[in-house]
Amino acid sequence: MPKTKQGNAMSLNTFGHLFRVTTWGESHGPAIGCTVDGCPPGIALSEADLQPWLDRRKPGTSKFTTQRKEPDEVRILSGVFEGRTTGTPIQLLIENTDQRSKDYGDIAQSFRPGHADITYHQKYGIRDHRGGGRSSARETASRVAAGGVARAALAALVPGLQITGYMVQMGTKHIDRARFDASQIEENPFWCPDATAATEWAEYLDALRLSHNSVGAVIEVSATGVPPGLGAPLYGKLDSDLASAMMSINAVKGVEIGEGMAAAALTGVENADEIRMGPNGPEYLSNHAGGILGGISTGQPVVCRFSVKPTSSILTPRQTITADGKETDLVTKGRHDPCVGIRAVPVGEAMMACVLLDHFLLDRGQTGGIRGQIG
Repeated sequence: MPKTKQGNAMSLNTFGHLFRVTTWGESHGPAIGCTVDGCPPGIALSEADLQPWLDRRKPGTSKFTTQRKEPDEVRILSGVFEGRTTGTPIQLLIENTDQRSKDYGDIAQSFRPGHADITYHQKYGIRDHRGGGRSSARETASRVAAGGVARAALAALVPGLQITGYMVQMGTKHIDRARFDASQIEENPFWCPDATAATEWAEYLDALRLSHNSVGAVIEVSATGVPPGLGAPLYGKLDSDLASAMMSINAVKGVEIGEGMAAAALTGVENADEIRMGPNGPEYLSNHAGGILGGISTGQPVVCRFSVKPTSSILTPRQTITADGKETDLVTKGRHDPCVGIRAVPVGEAMMACVLLDHFLLDRGQTGGIRGQIG
């Protein structure tokens, strides 16, 4: 791990290998943003290309998300000239405009159960109690902005590649895969591909919200049109970088690729994705591997799922302790998501875009795009 002159480990606010993203800022600071380095030059890019992705993530879009009102307008400060990327660092800025730091005055000396308050204090000896500071889900707006840059580059370099995220589970309630309809994803507040489930979830979450409670969710992100050959064996696996990227999202507690944990219940006969030769190359008869074998993409859809825990900030009193060791009960005031998984969908898409572009650039640098021929 890199060391500073003082010998302490660096803060590790950067992810990616060639396409590198560094996020910065706090929930209740003047602004948040990111520096994107390694984007190829000549990619058409403007604020108008990034804003639609941020609009999908921003708070206050329905009664099922936090009522904090942030326009999340992104500004490009560098790295773009006359509408095209220059190959130099792209600096993106998103101003915070609706902070209510007074909502967090009561927790300045108390640790919210389920939050990173206590671990930040134990590690650094200081923490920003205003909305969680750096540990707030507000940080994910920066990732979505960076994902917009990655999508623009992918559109130019890998035409036809599409990334789609959607919620497949809320609490104990699952979608019915037989009713999967991609056209429904943008038609409800939950990014749910099952219209019947979306209606049931609305009633379920409304009751939880009114009872001062919250619930978790499972998000699935699928990328189609991914070329075969992205990723590398062992320490540069596409799936390991995807898993790391998704796990780094606030409140994520589990990640799966393809069948994931369910693969443990399958036999070898059931799990193996059989292959036949098609007119344009290999064709797989199933996709239990989630589009990745041996850490390398197969050309099938890359499928990743992650679980998001229930929002820890709730109005129901919870037992905790203070910084000086006293026991107390705490109610977390403020504006919070009853199911933070809803707004995690665009974040998961953004992380998928960043990882896929990073691995496309890595592959181009190593192999020049040369592929082993079959047939």
